[in-house]
Amino acid sequence: MTIAEIRQSDKPMLLPSDVAEVLQMDAQAVRDTAANAPEKFGFPVIRIGRRTKIPRIPFLRFLGYEVET
Repeated sequence: MTIAEIRQSDKPMLLPSDVAEVLQMDAQAVRDTAANAPEKFGFPVIRIGRRTKIPRIPFLRFLGYEVET
């Protein structure tokens, strides 16, 4: 997804594949970092078993976008 698509989305959670393009990372690298060193990200990540979710609004705030809740 692009930043514009993420901003227009109404999904509360994003997938690693959604944020990978914006972070210029491979989606698997996002998953691996979330599993092994989530503190390296400047936004929260949620791990549920082997699944990784990224809250959309905190991710956008990390990128510097004002988001109305």
